[in-house]
Amino acid sequence: MVVDAELASSIYLPMLAELVQAERLSQREKLLRLRLRDGGHLNHRPGQFVEVSVFGIGEAPISVASSPSRDGAFELGVRVVGNVTRALHQLQPGDTVGIRGPFGNGFPLSELLRRDLLFVAGGIGLCPLRSMIQYAVDKREQFGRIFLLYGCREPTEQLFSGELDEWRQRPDTRVLESVDRCPLDVAWEGRVGVITTLFPQLNIDPNRTTALVVGPPVMYRYVIAECLKKGIDKNNIFLSLERRMKCGMGFCGHCQINNAYVCLDGPVFSYAQLSKLEETEV
Repeated sequence: MVVDAELASSIYLPMLAELVQAERLSQREKLLRLRLRDGGHLNHRPGQFVEVSVFGIGEAPISVASSPSRDGAFELGVRVVGNVTRALHQLQPGDTVGIRGPFGNGFPLSELLRRDLLFVAGGIGLCPLRSMIQYAVDKREQFGRIFLLYGCREPTEQLFSGELDEWRQRPDTRVLESVDRCPLDVAWEGRVGVITTLFPQLNIDPNRTTALVVGPPVMYRYVIAECLKKGIDKNNIFLSLERRMKCGMGFCGHCQINNAYVCLDGPVFSYAQLSKLEETEV
């Protein structure tokens, strides 16, 4: 893909954003609420990501965890995995970071209209899916029924528990949860087992259902198999890939899969697209 030189020049320069609020989600994750210093909007689409820079430390790609249908601020779910994310966890309200983007294609909104939506989230995969869930809730008349399957390793690692309760109480939304294991001293009312054990509880119309899947790569193969068993067409199964998307513009090649660049052609791909890429693991 050819990128316009003037556009590329502007994308290289980070916008300044101020940390408005930091909320701890779990032992390893925080939710950062940011607002652009110039008062502008990020103008992202659900499923896109940004490059976040902590000055003097480095830059990292992070999915936007909030919907563009909300107010001018935007949110990022950050797990500590390295120097940049560790520095992001240490920021205080009023501190400034750099933001480049948004990058990538995001979820195919026009293809989701009037469709039932099946969200399948594993662990921190709920963060990018949250942007689309919020969008569907805010524009409820544009979509059909909503199903959310959410799995994590233990109950203490569950994210957005308050919002899960809100979604669960909606009459047009069904939320099913699982954990891989549950310590004896922890209360848990959901299923104990991997996320695919939730599929038998689903009652969907495969002809009008689109699946949106985000989680660890090891989850994808098994979730795809369950979606196909439910009769969902491979063109209606969308997955978000995680790669080292260093530049966001297809220049560095770190995220290249065959002839596709995850930062440009993704990070959201249909299963039909991915099945044609030899280097993918799904």
